[in-house]
This record gives sequence, C-alpha cells and structure tokens, in this order.
Amino acid sequence: MKKVGIIMGSDSDLPIVQKAIDTFQTLGIPFEVHVYSAHRTPEQARDFARSARENGFGAIIAAAGMAAHLAGAIAANTTLPVIGIPCKSSTLDGIDALLSTVQMPSGIPVATVAINGGVNAALLCAQILAVEDKALAAMLDAKRSADAELVLAKDAKIAAQFGC
Repeated sequence: MKKVGIIMGSDSDLPIVQKAIDTFQTLGIPFEVHVYSAHRTPEQARDFARSARENGFGAIIAAAGMAAHLAGAIAANTTLPVIGIPCKSSTLDGIDALLSTVQMPSGIPVATVAINGGVNAALLCAQILAVEDKALAAMLDAKRSADAELVLAKDAKIAAQFGC
C-alpha cells in the first residue's frame, strides 16, 4: 500500500493533524509526518514534494494556518493528490487559511477540507488509495455502515425520548 505524507506548517498544527494520524492508524494506512514551512523551509518542502512519488507516497496532506501557502507549495512540486487542511488560528478564525488553501490557480489543484478537518483529509486520502486497493475499499465501506448505524441508534433514542 502507498503511504501518505502529512506535512504541517508548524508543530502547533499537531492537534489537527493528530485526527488524521488516528484515522490512518485505524485503517492501517502507513504515513510519515513532517514539519515544513512554505516560508521558513521552502527548500525542504519542495524536496519532499518532488521526491514523494519515488519515495512510495500516494497522496499528501498539508496542514497550515494563516497565510496557508503550504498545500499550494507542495502541489506546485508534485502531481500526487494534495489535500489541504486549513487550520484555525487566533486571526480570522481560519477563514484566511481556508481561502488561501482553496483558491489555487488552474493547473495546480489542491483538494481542500473544512477548517481543522483532519479526519476528512485522512478519509479522502484513504478513498484515493482505495481506488487500487480492494481491502481498503471494503474497510471504508464498513466504516460508512458503522457510522450510519451510530446515527440511526441516536435517532431511535431521540425518537423514544419524544414518543415518536
């Protein structure tokens, strides 16, 4: 199975990235985690992206707040799928990071999840990898079914509470 690269612009993004890590661990998807900044360590970020395919990666998550140029900088240097996680900061509640991540120019796509959307970033990577991995696809189907059952159990509890 291909592995996923998880790049965060700062170690302060770890609580958001941890949700992606937990999801990958549950699904048995291998990953690497690094801190590279689009502005402070641009050469390292570029080198990681340029060599990612040869190093066995199938997708990359880039998590950053504020200006949030990391996902775009990574995407500019690879044709692997890049999923951006805009991270909420004390400034503008993450809207600045969301807009920076989602507004990429034509030719350099970045899939973007919700602000602080670590779980969905991991699940999107899993879905990409599952195109060629039937066992992973089956695990994702089972997760969807289990998630649906949880919602239906909550529905039954609320319905019973209100006599519906």
